[in-house]
Amino acid sequence: MAVGQATPLVKPLPSGTQDALVKLHPLLGAEMLSPMEFMSMTGGKLKAIRSMLGSRRDWITIPIPAYLLEHPSAGLILVDTGFHPSVAVDPAQNLGPLLGRMYKDVITMKPEQAIPAQLRKLGFEPSQVGTVIMTHLHMDHASGISEFVKPTYVLGEGEWDAFHKYGARHGYVHKHVAHALDFREVLYSDGAISSYSTFGRTFDLFGDGSIRLAFTPGHSEGHQSLILRTASGEVLLTGDACYFAETLENERHGYAMAKGGEHKWRRSLREIQLFKREHPNATIIPGHDPKAWASLKQIY
Repeated sequence: MAVGQATPLVKPLPSGTQDALVKLHPLLGAEMLSPMEFMSMTGGKLKAIRSMLGSRRDWITIPIPAYLLEHPSAGLILVDTGFHPSVAVDPAQNLGPLLGRMYKDVITMKPEQAIPAQLRKLGFEPSQVGTVIMTHLHMDHASGISEFVKPTYVLGEGEWDAFHKYGARHGYVHKHVAHALDFREVLYSDGAISSYSTFGRTFDLFGDGSIRLAFTPGHSEGHQSLILRTASGEVLLTGDACYFAETLENERHGYAMAKGGEHKWRRSLREIQLFKREHPNATIIPGHDPKAWASLKQIY
């Protein structure tokens, strides 16, 4: 079971630098097959479940990403952790028997795609990561947490409680955080919260405007997206608040949704839609869009 508590985070973390820019490295941690209906529902939940049990002829391959940020004074920051290295060999070792069976034949992952291996390829050691921002704690984002035991982990409000309340059927694997790590939870209902652009509740992580966390619940109770200030301009990492670029147009959500979260999801999506309209030159990176992923640069 998960251990410890998440400490409320109501003030920016130290190490901010005025007018700082971050470097963004998109990292492809794995790929996974999924029915389109499961990711972008045209019918109800029953139809989505049936799509999981039917023919795989029309399934799509989606990216499982993580992101490395380089901050001039805060150092290395990871956004999500991708799958644990063991998933490349046997998913059940890390995901447990239920999810391990479900995803054994649908996850494609090479050992060198594990995030620690990718950091080393970029010239960094995993031990250099000082902060990990979790968009949320679903298994494809949190599986690799045990590979990074020293950083401060930053969660969105409500995610810690949801993780403890729900299990594998809701995408959470408790042993992923079965370590006494430094978890902080941004209190979006209190503290140093302000609006930014079209987002009603944001948190300036280092107080310098380089990394803003935006509260985008719905997909999970504590889901958060990121607005980054880079040399290439602003970049919005939507996480799973928006799976595909086309979601902004068709407004179809996937099967995975927090309990009673559809209204919150639509409100979060609306904030992303307005952000795109008001910032036409910003780069928006959806959570699991193969077409968008193929068009990304190696660094921003």
